[in-house]
Amino acid sequence: CRMETCFDYSKCSSGKFLVYVYPLEPLNSLGAAPPISSNYQKILTAIQESRYYTKNPHEACLFVLGIDTLDRDSLSEDYVRNVPSRIARLPHWNNGRNHLIFNLYSGTWPDYVENSLGFDTGEAILAKASMSIQQFRRGFDVSIPLFHKQFPLRSGNTGFVQTNNFPANKKYLLAFKGKRYVHGIGSETRNSLFHLHNARDLVLVTTCRHGKSWRDLQDARCDEDNREYD
Repeated sequence: CRMETCFDYSKCSSGKFLVYVYPLEPLNSLGAAPPISSNYQKILTAIQESRYYTKNPHEACLFVLGIDTLDRDSLSEDYVRNVPSRIARLPHWNNGRNHLIFNLYSGTWPDYVENSLGFDTGEAILAKASMSIQQFRRGFDVSIPLFHKQFPLRSGNTGFVQTNNFPANKKYLLAFKGKRYVHGIGSETRNSLFHLHNARDLVLVTTCRHGKSWRDLQDARCDEDNREYD
């Protein structure tokens, strides 16, 4: 897909970039609604409180699902089932054209296949974390960061700039401490972080201790990395 082949620009002909968010699915006969994670609710809230939001689907240029597709790991508590049938009921789906789908996690243990979402995205744009160059459709998809559940919807109070020095005089230019996956999605990138680490202003420390099989899959750097991490 490209914007020229999978996006209908006529829906944006008014000159306004407006986004429609499908309403969340109603309660079923048992009084239960499909689950929606706090992260996905934050995304929807941010859109609905923005100047780009419209309640009228007929004036929208872009459509966002009311179905939580962030976590497509079937072992996760945030996994939403029966997504294909739910998408089929969307009145403006049109094979995904002019739709934007958000995703942070795909596939499941032990393979974590990145394009394993459990449903057909059709002609929709993917806003996805941990997307490889091979799967990323340049000029069409959107690469987004993987963010924590506790990441706030809004920042704190407005700050006060005390200095206009740029670049800022800080001890560390870049700092990262976390797991590096010895296999699967993200492993190629995270396994290369040590090239940036200089232990002075660029500090990147990682551990191989992740999952049940990390010992079987560990590489020659794991012992050294684990020591630095600790």
